[in-house]
Amino acid sequence: MTAITSVVFDLDGTLIDSAPDLRTALNRLLAAEGRRPLALAEVVAMIGDGAARLVERAFAATGEPAGATVSELTRRFLALYEPHAADETRPVEGVPEALAALRTAGLRLGICTNKPERATWTVLRALGLADHFTAVVGGDSVPGARKPDPAMVFAVLERLGANPSEAVMVGDSGNDVAAARAAGLPVIVRAGGYTAIPAAALGADRVIDDVADLPAAIAAFGGRTGAGRVS
Repeated sequence: MTAITSVVFDLDGTLIDSAPDLRTALNRLLAAEGRRPLALAEVVAMIGDGAARLVERAFAATGEPAGATVSELTRRFLALYEPHAADETRPVEGVPEALAALRTAGLRLGICTNKPERATWTVLRALGLADHFTAVVGGDSVPGARKPDPAMVFAVLERLGANPSEAVMVGDSGNDVAAARAAGLPVIVRAGGYTAIPAAALGADRVIDDVADLPAAIAAFGGRTGAGRVS
């Protein structure tokens, strides 16, 4: 078994609960266009394919905009979202401790997310998580590529200096599983993330209910984490 040296993480729903701030920005944009506000559960169901798709889905649910392009609306959404991207966003319980344990074990950590790269770094810095990561690839980092396109995973691995055979992916959705499979990585899914499909039905190699179990789950693939649970 090849030793695991690197971990590629999804962000929203896997490491952070970002839906409240995404909802606030969306609802401010919708209000400016005379549309109804979205409930939190509606926004959660829309997350996962990048900012433009999030905006598209918001207007599909509330009424198509008059005279504004998706590109323009997305620009306005990001202008509303990025300065407040960590107002209510918090790490998923146990994430800071798990990331610290993985880094202490010598693993290299990267992010592969459909969220724009600048917004990703903004959130990571605000939550005190940025120092754990040496590579971030967002939905605007690789021209024309968004998960489940494996080009994004390969871009993270290149920045980490890792091969697919020595990496594992951690996510919460079907996009994450599909991207990992296409790139040749084993994949762990965190249950309870942003997906309507039950975690057990996503086809991951392992499913964890508690982030504290992540180091042990990675160790099962040959990661240098020890077999213990983060406490």
